[in-house]
Amino acid sequence: MHIGKAIRLERIFNRNTGRTIVVPMDHGVTVGPIDGLVDMREAVGKVVDGGANAVIEHKGLVRCGHRAEGKDIGLIVHLSASTSLSPFPNAKSLVASVEDAIRLGADAVSIHCNLGDETESAMLNDFGRMASDAANWGIPLLAMVYARGPKVKDEYDPEVVAHCARVGTELGADVVKVPYTGDIDTFAKVCDSCCVPVVIAGGPKLDSTRAFLQMVHDSLEAGGAGLSVGRNVFQHKNPTRLVESLNMIVHGDETVEAALNHLNA
Repeated sequence: MHIGKAIRLERIFNRNTGRTIVVPMDHGVTVGPIDGLVDMREAVGKVVDGGANAVIEHKGLVRCGHRAEGKDIGLIVHLSASTSLSPFPNAKSLVASVEDAIRLGADAVSIHCNLGDETESAMLNDFGRMASDAANWGIPLLAMVYARGPKVKDEYDPEVVAHCARVGTELGADVVKVPYTGDIDTFAKVCDSCCVPVVIAGGPKLDSTRAFLQMVHDSLEAGGAGLSVGRNVFQHKNPTRLVESLNMIVHGDETVEAALNHLNA
């Protein structure tokens, strides 16, 4: 592996566990300044205090959440976007470059690709080009790959998720982000089919924190490398405490019960 890429990966992954807790905060382009992301410095500060490994932000927000004091955190700059106001919300367009991310001091970049959408070919083209650019610069690439389109009956179907993860791996991502399939056995097959770390997405905000922590725990049991979860973290009533509890599971191999006890202490 390119030494620069290896060094940067260690800024977004715990080098001892090989796992990561990433908190995406790129939602403002998609749905606006939702609860939890109004004050970006405060939002980033809360997950930093809890011990998150990295955040994902669009290029313009980096200045708002930059760590001028306190502990640092890994920075992943998101390269693609769409809005919920569009008649084609699943069609992601490139809105930044790898060079933009480097100028901002990013440790990695991320891209979003929706397989099955009518604009899939354009997104795959963007994915391929950004993977090449990232490789040239020694910048890790996290690919968020989901199945969303007219032919997709269930985006959580294990075979569909495995397809998404494999596309991300085959096109050059260093980390692949996909939905959790719902159980350990099927997600193990997803992880086994990839030669890069696989992290889980959070999906819609879950009603139960226990269900969320259990999902994270089970994904690790299946061979997953951690999580890249936004709403279920930054919209929690106590994001700092929640990230501390996630650390217990992801980096400490603690039980869900122990993590819950810490969260509710």
